[in-house]
Amino acid sequence: MAGEAETVVAPVLEARKLTSDDKAFLDHLKKINDTFYDQIKIADQKAAYIFTFMVAFLVTSAESRAVFDPARYQTGDLVAMFLSAVLAVSVLVSMVSAILVVLPRKSAVGSSLYWNTWPVNRATFLNARERDDPAYLFDQYIMNVDALSAINRAKYSHVSWAFRGLMVVVVSYCFLLGWGTRPIG
Repeated sequence: MAGEAETVVAPVLEARKLTSDDKAFLDHLKKINDTFYDQIKIADQKAAYIFTFMVAFLVTSAESRAVFDPARYQTGDLVAMFLSAVLAVSVLVSMVSAILVVLPRKSAVGSSLYWNTWPVNRATFLNARERDDPAYLFDQYIMNVDALSAINRAKYSHVSWAFRGLMVVVVSYCFLLGWGTRPIG
């Protein structure tokens, strides 16, 4: 998953002039690039919302904090212990998954559109400009779209786990409250 973001894609086109038909494809690639970039921001926002909810849940609910107290698991009430364990694990899964979404992604090789690889790509960009090679732009957008796609797949995988964890938190918390346990201490 994190390794997927490091996929290296060879240039698609050799140096040649873009035709008017190619221009439509380049415009479409630009739109794909913008869309994938926006989707990365949305994944980060979703993770931030889930993480914020989980922190607020832990801060404001004595019941949620109690599931992390070892004394909770010595009560002898098997149903309460099971629901507490499910709640604790789902809180941890949700929070860790949300954190994994926003961790930075790096790639050893990237397009000129990626700031971290600009020093490597600067000379190639200037060289393509001197050759008047618009196919270079097409290749760079293809490489960037591939990288953004891999990043999105990894991020949305973690978002889905964070969301599933959140749903289990809500359900197990409701069952735990319904079971009638009281916070320790």
